[in-house]
Amino acid sequence: MKFSYNLLLLPLLLVFCLNATAQSQKQHKEIIADLNAVKPGQGRVMVFEDKAIADVLGRSMAPPRTVYATGDGSVQYVKMRGFKIQAFSGNNQRTSKNEAYYKQGLINTSFPGQETVVTFDSPFWRLRVGNFKTREDAAEVLSDMRKTFPAFGKEMYIVIDEVKIPVDQLQE
Repeated sequence: MKFSYNLLLLPLLLVFCLNATAQSQKQHKEIIADLNAVKPGQGRVMVFEDKAIADVLGRSMAPPRTVYATGDGSVQYVKMRGFKIQAFSGNNQRTSKNEAYYKQGLINTSFPGQETVVTFDSPFWRLRVGNFKTREDAAEVLSDMRKTFPAFGKEMYIVIDEVKIPVDQLQE
């Protein structure tokens, strides 16, 4: 008897799950517009919504991003999660700092349009290059860097990091 009871519950559970999926898809419609639409034979519903509610609906729930500016104020940018190229990482106390700054100089000479940053996060010295919104953008520059610097190109790879993206590039 218990076995047949479980068999009856299984189809009910399946119907419930399908109904919940259909409900979530319907939520994507504009509810107010749907209610105000004229539907022959169904009567008429008029919904008056406050302007404050209309302003909230459809607005992004993400917190607003802080806009920063360069020292001279020429470029405005936001900080966000993106990608950089890690060109060097070393933990040798005697040589890693000098090697990071040496490679930074080489990269700045060959790729003047890319920002380079040397950081120390004990015990590692790291050199990171660029501010890329997408992994594909970073991969293009990484390919060029490996061709330019074959001696240390194999130790370069793409990492996720906080990047600075100009405000005018956010819409793209």
